[in-house]
Amino acid sequence: MTWILTTPQTKVQKLKEATKGGKIFSATFEKKDGTIRTINCRRAVKKGVKGKGMSFDPASKGLMVVYDMHKQSFKMINLNTLIEAKVNGKTIKFI
Repeated sequence: MTWILTTPQTKVQKLKEATKGGKIFSATFEKKDGTIRTINCRRAVKKGVKGKGMSFDPASKGLMVVYDMHKQSFKMINLNTLIEAKVNGKTIKFI
């Protein structure tokens, strides 16, 4: 099943809904330098969190904090440059 989403707010809502509960998913997005990256990650990871918090709100800048399963570190996905996400065998395409 493939969903194609065009509205920015729908992107965020659909991705957060599909990945809640710490589900592992892959996301393909364009990095700052223009290269395309696919990351296997999950949200809501507590490992390595020191409790200090961040100095800014990632959501206000269109970013989603995820845990990279391969590099075992926290990364940020720019939701404005998100191309597609795969969760539970479903593909969500962002146009």
